[in-house]
Amino acid sequence: MRVTMRRVLLVVGSVVALMVTLHLGQQVLECQQVLSERRHRLMRPENEELVMMDSNHVEYRYSKEMPLIFIGGVPRSGTTLMRAMLDAHPEVRCGEETRIIPRVLAMRQAWSKSGREKMRLDEAGVTDQVLDAAMQAFILEVIAKHGEPARYLCNKDPFTLKSSVYLSRLFPNSKFLLMVRDGRASVHSMITRKVTIAGFDLNSYRDCLTKWNKAIEVMYSQCLEIGRSRCLPVYYEQLVLHPEQSMHAIMKFLDISWSDTVLHHEELIGKPGGVSLSKIERSTDQVIKPVNMEALSKWIGHIPGDVLQDMAHIAPMLARLGYDPYANPPNYGHPDPLVVNNTHRVSVAAVRLSAATGGSAGVGLWGSAPTEPSGAEAAAEPNQKKSGGETDALFLLGDWD
Repeated sequence: MRVTMRRVLLVVGSVVALMVTLHLGQQVLECQQVLSERRHRLMRPENEELVMMDSNHVEYRYSKEMPLIFIGGVPRSGTTLMRAMLDAHPEVRCGEETRIIPRVLAMRQAWSKSGREKMRLDEAGVTDQVLDAAMQAFILEVIAKHGEPARYLCNKDPFTLKSSVYLSRLFPNSKFLLMVRDGRASVHSMITRKVTIAGFDLNSYRDCLTKWNKAIEVMYSQCLEIGRSRCLPVYYEQLVLHPEQSMHAIMKFLDISWSDTVLHHEELIGKPGGVSLSKIERSTDQVIKPVNMEALSKWIGHIPGDVLQDMAHIAPMLARLGYDPYANPPNYGHPDPLVVNNTHRVSVAAVRLSAATGGSAGVGLWGSAPTEPSGAEAAAEPNQKKSGGETDALFLLGDWD
């Protein structure tokens, strides 16, 4: 009887202990699940919004779902002009180059390409999902907070568009403007203005044109991969020759209402809600002027003869983008009357200032030396075959770098 009672007590105790253990185990699992959900929410900054307030106490909310605008291209291709014209719109803010965004994107790409590094990151729990969430949060934070808040935000860092496919995944409603310019003009501008770009030998037109070709090929291919609905090739030449027509097409592509202010960006430089310019960016002295043809054909007569003869081989992207690699000078088309008038104003102001300073300064009213008007006229000669774009792209030209 005594043994039987002991067994009964033992069984009952075991059952109770088992029930308590199961209950505690269930509690632990539920607690872990709650903590996991909380950690998951904390580690998902892409679901959170950045909230900013402007000087009028208007609240703006930004997230990865917003329609960010990315402007890029090979340096000296008109990216600064494009962002300045958009900046002139009352509902758009681009601001100066961040410089950090393309570098972080390059690092992210390097991590993915290195099999050993990716394995180490995965082993440490730093998966692609974690990295992408961090990239989203970082890029959005930089774009949103390095300038005044606005309804539409855009980023202009030329080499950012080497990662446009990746960015299109991070920000599903973003759109891209790829600035395309005659590579001969871009390279001449790099060399004469001594714009240092990693990997470009500024003592060699041949080397710079080869590097230009490689860079624009990568960007253009990614633009095509994203598709026409999200990436628009903007031809620099046509943007300056026909600013109103070009900007109407761009604003329609971006789904932003029209404003005449985008045609007069120079009037809004330094004004509240207008165009903010960097004191150290190389293009600042040019975009302070109205849209004009001042540097349309500056490259003509400066590229070595052997390079001109091999142009189609050195830079095959010229022909692919619609430029004639052997046209010297090229024909980019007829300028609008507004552009002709602006070009005349810039030239006259430059000559007057040069005369007033005894010709020693050589600096125009808007900050650069006057140029020969015949160069722009030659580039717009109507009796030549027009070059500078494909039929399915927006042929957007000019003197901006």
